[in-house]
Amino acid sequence: MALQTAISRKSAAGAGCPWRGVIVAVVALAVGWGGIVYAANNSVQGAKKEEGGFDGDAPTAILIEASSGSVLFEKNADELRAPSSMLKLMTTEVVFNALKKGDIKLSDEYRISENAWRKGGAPAGGSTMFAILNSKVSVDDLLHGAIVQSGNDACIALAEGMAGNERIFAADIMTKRARELGLTRSTFGNSNGLPDPANKMTVRELSRLARHIILTYPDMYKLFGEKEFTWNKIRQQNRNPLLNSLAGADGLKTGYTKEGGYGMVGSAVQNDIRLIVVVNGLEDPDDRAAEAKKMLEWGFRNFEARTLFASDQPVGYAKVFGGESRSVKLASPQPIKVMVSKNGGDKLIARVVYNGPVRAPIAAGQQVGVVRVWRGANIAMDAPVYAAESIGTGSTIRRAIDGASELVIGMFRASAEKL
Repeated sequence: MALQTAISRKSAAGAGCPWRGVIVAVVALAVGWGGIVYAANNSVQGAKKEEGGFDGDAPTAILIEASSGSVLFEKNADELRAPSSMLKLMTTEVVFNALKKGDIKLSDEYRISENAWRKGGAPAGGSTMFAILNSKVSVDDLLHGAIVQSGNDACIALAEGMAGNERIFAADIMTKRARELGLTRSTFGNSNGLPDPANKMTVRELSRLARHIILTYPDMYKLFGEKEFTWNKIRQQNRNPLLNSLAGADGLKTGYTKEGGYGMVGSAVQNDIRLIVVVNGLEDPDDRAAEAKKMLEWGFRNFEARTLFASDQPVGYAKVFGGESRSVKLASPQPIKVMVSKNGGDKLIARVVYNGPVRAPIAAGQQVGVVRVWRGANIAMDAPVYAAESIGTGSTIRRAIDGASELVIGMFRASAEKL
């Protein structure tokens, strides 16, 4: 069962956790700097405009910090919409992952089929790398065409080359990979984002995908910052307007369809802090660019990183089942950081969340759960926490007592569910 333990930096080193029913709340504490900042409504995270918060026009939007995953602002972030060409990020991630595993090589060549040429090439009239019918193009060049030029033909060629069929690539390979990355709601009908009822993503999942690409494939990510690419003697500029308008901008992807409107996934680094913005559903390309730039500038101007827990600092405890100890100490080998308002106006609530009790034996370094941090009514970030010590299997008597305890708790839970 899922357990939540409220924690704070001051009490993290305390003794084992008392229990209460299905959801465990222990030592309710706030980790904050100054007054409370409440969400404006259930779909918007951040301060109100008069309190220095962001005021934007995008129907759906999110702003996160890349290192910690901290959410600085969100608006309707879980609303499913057509991602348009922003969906190409999922296609490129699948290719990056295959390259990393050694399943394909950059030098591998895929043929430009008539389907890729007609649907995504010059005859289609959309974004294209102008690949020639029946020509063979390397994976390296196809990636350039898909990322820099947003070529639909490049994406179809990659999909057909890897799966034999674009529909199989989208419905099976892209979906499977998305679920592996924790993108539970995204669905795909093709590899390029052209109109298809199956193409649905949220700005939250797009931001998580962008963060994953940035952190996992730093060398390949550089492709998103290339400002132009020439293929078939046709030079095209990168479609990302942030590259020439915002200091530190180096990615990622724009998109437009009639159904989805204008959208963008953007990222920039300033003063060693990387922010990622996603907007979607705007009615004008200039508004899209202005909105993304304004949100990034607001984030850089108003937030800074704070450390909640240092490396290996005790974060909390999880209950153990059948162990030589009744609880296990939790920590993280990396500092757990969160972005907070520079004006000191945030109040953050942090809790350890895990499925438990955790069955012994437990190895040191085994992931047990996450630290989840709330800013007002919304989740600001979460980070994995691990067992800071090994816990061996307890005696037969200890296991019997724990088993009886769990049986009683289960009976109470079943009775409560009937009420």
